[in-house]
Amino acid sequence: MSLPGVFTARKKDHSLYYRSSITIREKHISLGSYPTELAAHLAYQEAHMISRADSVGLEDYADSSPLSFHKWVVLINFRDNGLYFSMPIYLKNKYFLYYLSPSLCLKFDIDDLFYYSSKKIMCRGGRLFVNDYGMQCSILNRYGIKNYAVCGKDYHFINGDATDFRYENIEILNRFHGLSCIPSKNRDGFLYKVRIHVRSSYVVGVYEEETEAAIAYNKAADILKKNGINRNFAQNYIEGLSPAVYADIYSKLQISSKIFRLTPENT
Repeated sequence: MSLPGVFTARKKDHSLYYRSSITIREKHISLGSYPTELAAHLAYQEAHMISRADSVGLEDYADSSPLSFHKWVVLINFRDNGLYFSMPIYLKNKYFLYYLSPSLCLKFDIDDLFYYSSKKIMCRGGRLFVNDYGMQCSILNRYGIKNYAVCGKDYHFINGDATDFRYENIEILNRFHGLSCIPSKNRDGFLYKVRIHVRSSYVVGVYEEETEAAIAYNKAADILKKNGINRNFAQNYIEGLSPAVYADIYSKLQISSKIFRLTPENT
């Protein structure tokens, strides 16, 4: 007879392994796979202890635990909040924590709970992303932040905490291609410096308004294409701007003379 909480299974090569699970409040929770029956049983025992001991918290997790930290988060959240998530999520008042490890957790608004409760967040090279419909999607994209954006230049975390992804904590400084914010010497706030990349980076101009700067990038791209530089320049789309207003701004914008002189032969 198997030990409590343990059942056997076989791999594709027919070798035997052990799975562990527990039922709490009529919810069946898988605890994972283990190489021995004893290891699977110890995982079950620890899960049973967690489900009953209100004094046990995430800070009590140890590397020697038979359960993964992921399962600790799942079980403690279910115990404390009565909601089951397969992801390592712990609910707080009006926001939730998503644990990537015992020492690293991300904060999200409760509005994002439906999305992240079914998404595994991964970290590679400091980049946080999820697999969405077979594609790697940066979690920054949900805030309108481009993949090439630089923290501190294109966006920043208002409270200085780069793990706090609540909407009120993220300020986008630059929403468009080719723009960077630079301090203004003559007024409060920022100016917008526009660059476009061919073989190297060329300055298009410096503009007071973000909308003007975004259109200036588009105009520079159009000029380069007319000069025979066939590159896939991204276009900036400006919401809420009528074609007539866009055309008026476009026609009046001053563009660096260097852009007009660029051709396939001299780039």
